[in-house]
Amino acid sequence: MSDFITVMRETCPTPIVDATKWKRIGGDPHTVNLNAYLSEDGSKIMGTWICTPGKFEVDYDKWEFCHFLEGYCIITPEGEEPVHLKGGDVFVIEPGMKGTWEVVETVRKYFVFA
Repeated sequence: MSDFITVMRETCPTPIVDATKWKRIGGDPHTVNLNAYLSEDGSKIMGTWICTPGKFEVDYDKWEFCHFLEGYCIITPEGEEPVHLKGGDVFVIEPGMKGTWEVVETVRKYFVFA
């Protein structure tokens, strides 16, 4: 296998329950992380995130790529209009984004933090 390519079908991530650093501010959301990749220096991570309904206060210090597989959420950056996201949506969140992330219907997404 290549030192430069990691094929995700060969990973066996261990589920990590409720590991989010975000502050819960509404409902009773629970998360499951299936982290399939972590760079040697720890600066990049990729995996699947599942979250039940509820609301978090968020403060991004890294760039995140997301591909929603299912669910519905509303992300509201401070001082801006809410962004409604659903299964099939692909988006990026830039470092420095502060606001709220409300899961309305259980979300399952692929993510990459870098």
